Amino acid sequence: MKKIQKLIAVFLFGLFLQTGCTRKAESTLILPNTIQKEWAEAEIGVIIHFDMPVYQPDYNFREWGTHPEPSIFNPTALDTDQWLEAAQKLGAKYAVLVAKHGSGFSLWPTKAHDYNISQSPWKDGKGDIVADFIASCKKYGIKPGIYASTTANGYLYVDNPGLVQPGGPVTQEEYNHMMVTQLTELWTNYGELFEIWFDGGVLSREQGGADVLSLVQKYQPQAIAFQGSYGHPNLVRWVGNEEGVAPYPCWATADSTTNSDGTVVVDGLHGDPNAPFWCPGEADFTLRWNRSFQGGWFWHAEQDHMMFTLDELMTKYETSVGRNTNMLLGIVINDRGLVPDADMQMIEAYGKRIKELYGAPFKSIKGTGEELIVTFDAPVSVDRLVLQEDITKGERVLDFDIYGKNKEDWSLLYNGSNIGHKHIVRFTPTEVKEIKLQVKKAKARPEILNFSVYKTID
Repeated sequence: MKKIQKLIAVFLFGLFLQTGCTRKAESTLILPNTIQKEWAEAEIGVIIHFDMPVYQPDYNFREWGTHPEPSIFNPTALDTDQWLEAAQKLGAKYAVLVAKHGSGFSLWPTKAHDYNISQSPWKDGKGDIVADFIASCKKYGIKPGIYASTTANGYLYVDNPGLVQPGGPVTQEEYNHMMVTQLTELWTNYGELFEIWFDGGVLSREQGGADVLSLVQKYQPQAIAFQGSYGHPNLVRWVGNEEGVAPYPCWATADSTTNSDGTVVVDGLHGDPNAPFWCPGEADFTLRWNRSFQGGWFWHAEQDHMMFTLDELMTKYETSVGRNTNMLLGIVINDRGLVPDADMQMIEAYGKRIKELYGAPFKSIKGTGEELIVTFDAPVSVDRLVLQEDITKGERVLDFDIYGKNKEDWSLLYNGSNIGHKHIVRFTPTEVKEIKLQVKKAKARPEILNFSVYKTID
């Protein structure tokens, strides 16, 4: 009997060691699923804001009971095709509509409460902006997403992180029920969504919130969720600011996500190359200055001049997409229901500049191993390059150098750590005949999907 017990013990101990090794290997090389890979490859998205501040600029949703009447919401020229045309000109692959922001006013005819588009004069109360948006996404081949804040609702006296404030017209339980009703409508009536946005996160059940995680798993299990319920497999995280500047390094793996509301800069959101979850960053920013009306997220008359320059916007592209995150550009809608002309012109110019600078590399290679060299027929002046790992095999590179050589000696041009889906490297224009990627530290043999070099543009 003791011999049998001993054999069983040895077997179980061996199984434990084997399992432990497997877990250790998996914990050091986390892989994205198919949905997460598709999201990373999209790279560029837009987020579209349209709410009561457009019609009543002095409105503050935290001044409870002062919400504007639905009758003032009347976008007489509203055209969601024009919105998606703007997204297409940028080169966006997905678009997120803010279906309900802080006011609580809902852009679809929700059954949860009366503060919605059906009570407005637009289309005699028979319109549905969410439905129009989804139809335009399909028309332009852009993947749809929906933002519906669960943490703030001026109409119902709800403030972060989703709690009904004293004197509110509903109880916390009643608000939770309304929120579930609205999320169910948005997640069942408009088809499959590419991304759902939870600005400020989600109030957990332990804190008195609704069971949002079960709703996501039931109705939109394939959707990417920004700051969504902990436990959803397709989460993405905030990068710590609304300026389009991801920290560097910005690993796609993380220990947890943040419930930050996006208004305070947070340090230390680099992720962790040894963390157990694939949870990449998304860098949201506005076309207009952060000090403009409502942080640049909502339209205000006579602020067309308050836009970033094209060069400033290109820097934001390089510090978002170029730092292993997706960029999400905020697009405003004016009181007529259109992307303003000035914004449309800048968005189109932005999309063209991205293509001009990064659409056609001078030379590209790919390969496996610690060293890759791009060789030119004759010396050429270069000032930037793009590196991409095959993320289906994990983020493997931990430390690397870029060297250039013109005649005999190699010169160090750049040192970096994280590559991930995409890393853009900028350096002083340098004339070289060869450029070398030298990986100094990696979790496993590097798998470089793209090593592209770009000529200096005068």
